[in-house]
Amino acid sequence: MSSTIYRGRFAPSPTGPLHFGSLIAAVGSFLQAKQQGGAWLLRMEDLDTPRNVPGAAGDILRTLEAFGFEWEGEVVYQSQRGDLYDAALRKLAAQDAIFPCACSRREISDSSVIAVDGPIYPGTCRHGMAAGKTARAMRMRTQPGMIEFVDGVQGNICQDVAREVGDFVLRRADGVVAYQLAVVVDDAEQGISKIVRGADLLASTPRQIYLQRLLGYATPNYVHLPVATNAAGEKLSKQTLARAIDEKNVGLWLWRALDFLGQSPPVELRQASHEPLWAWALGHWSLAKVAKRTAIAVHEPRSRKDGVLS
Repeated sequence: MSSTIYRGRFAPSPTGPLHFGSLIAAVGSFLQAKQQGGAWLLRMEDLDTPRNVPGAAGDILRTLEAFGFEWEGEVVYQSQRGDLYDAALRKLAAQDAIFPCACSRREISDSSVIAVDGPIYPGTCRHGMAAGKTARAMRMRTQPGMIEFVDGVQGNICQDVAREVGDFVLRRADGVVAYQLAVVVDDAEQGISKIVRGADLLASTPRQIYLQRLLGYATPNYVHLPVATNAAGEKLSKQTLARAIDEKNVGLWLWRALDFLGQSPPVELRQASHEPLWAWALGHWSLAKVAKRTAIAVHEPRSRKDGVLS
């Protein structure tokens, strides 16, 4: 398969340094792209400026380079792509597919039920805002119907977006374009053909396919890898205080990521540098070996005796 057909990507948010959970997604997406003779692109999802940490984007890039990742072309920054998102919103507005919403989070919470991704919007402003109200957000006017796709790890996924999610936000009250719209526009504009990412985003995928169809975009193939969780069942993230990966122990971290992904790297490579580990991984990578689970608990070691410095 040529690089003109397969285009993958890794899209971290600069809210802090890379942690083990991020490394898993990077390794899986990179190896899947390279095995197929394709391109691997890098995108910085920095739209949520209040959560961005100064210097984090540069730190992430340095860490990826230290691990031996190589990406095609320049790094794309969402914060520089506002015109593309605005154009997509205008296209949806021309189809009467979006509407302004004046509801606060509390109002929605008080009059809604909880579903797959939080409260389902009760439709208060769907047919027009009440007199005297001012628009806070822009919402998708969802229509009933099943979205179905086959995930490369998780199997057949079905979701009725209107019933199970509701009229989701496309532009937030603070004016920031929502993740669901930005990621769809970016993947289409970059020609991404296969998305390999964590299973924490599995429930978002039907919304993204819904948007792709309205905007006339091709739908990529999806692969959702298990996410790493702590002992409490929480996904490793900056919010759950996941430890940053240590660039001084690149080989150990990489070995551990490959092991988490079911690849069974040789024990003798556990203390190796990243070069022989990548050479082995590129020759042995198999998506079929990845556990068909959405989450796997991991122990975050505190010393080299435990296998990895954290």
